[in-house]
Amino acid sequence: MTAQTDNKLYVSAPDATEFVRSVLIGNGVSPENANIVAECLVQADLRGVDTHGVNRIPSYMARIREGVLDATANPSLNQITPVVAQVDGKNGFGFVAAHMGMARAIEMAKEFGIGMVSVKHSNHFGMSAWVVQQALDAGMMSLVFTNSSPALPVWGGRSKLMGVSPIACGAPAGKEKPFILDMAPSVAARGKIYKAARRGEKIPTDWALDGEGKQTDDPNKALEGVMLPMGGPKGSALAIMMDVFSGVLSGSAFAGHVTNPYDPSKPADVGHFLVAIKPDLFMSLEDFKERMDYLYKRVVESDKMAGIDRIYYPGEVEQLTREERLKTGIPYVQAEIDALNREAGQVGAKAITTQGG
Repeated sequence: MTAQTDNKLYVSAPDATEFVRSVLIGNGVSPENANIVAECLVQADLRGVDTHGVNRIPSYMARIREGVLDATANPSLNQITPVVAQVDGKNGFGFVAAHMGMARAIEMAKEFGIGMVSVKHSNHFGMSAWVVQQALDAGMMSLVFTNSSPALPVWGGRSKLMGVSPIACGAPAGKEKPFILDMAPSVAARGKIYKAARRGEKIPTDWALDGEGKQTDDPNKALEGVMLPMGGPKGSALAIMMDVFSGVLSGSAFAGHVTNPYDPSKPADVGHFLVAIKPDLFMSLEDFKERMDYLYKRVVESDKMAGIDRIYYPGEVEQLTREERLKTGIPYVQAEIDALNREAGQVGAKAITTQGG
């Protein structure tokens, strides 16, 4: 019997990973690169960031079929200085280019204390937190920036110009949970609107405006309009900052010229900016981790406002969700499973396996 609760179908992380691998390989992606992409997409679903998980496969495959994303591309690396490098994504998967970039940044940071990598001619790389986690797994602090396709107006404007470009960073801890920040400069991530449209759900009226500049709870009308920046001019300024460091600096598209990942008409030309920092530059690693643990406790044990049962550290909710979904499986709805299986059918890959199915 298929595992189903509240119209949700559950898929184990290993089954989801193997499914994505097979669909990618069937579309010409090398096994090595397919492993990276599959791992990143499934990690997003495990963390509850469903907007950047396995459900992105149909849009990515559409871009491959239209010839605007090169499934066979392998990024190249150019060392600029001992602590600075650049990756050319060559219009391949952003996951692969960013993985190479952070790996090199980590290597430089281990030797010199810091490593900075600019990535050009890339594509959407999903959830930024996976790049942060790559650095954390190596014991490193990190900054992870990317730009993205137009979705936000600048403050005072009305047309799409800036992307909902996430700002992310992280730092390891000792006995407590690491610090992981991954946030969009909009009230909500645009992927949440695509998810609501896919599932036939409404959205909060403060997320976006429709094509006439009016608030809407209809995700399809919201996609015709603009996202709203968080904090007014503050969110707008953060989006511009991501464009400066990711687009202008790298030589990739910027100022509203990045192509939407759901638009299969031309290459996206996304840019990324990645930094790895050795945490024991100014003190011992033990002291650093003790200080991070103290910060964690001060945050989560601080006095609570009325009606709040628990205070969470940045990234903690997603880490707890991951622990739960590793046990229960990743929830999808039937329409999502059907869309994924259509992709499998196009390349003769095995259908996704739902638990109990």
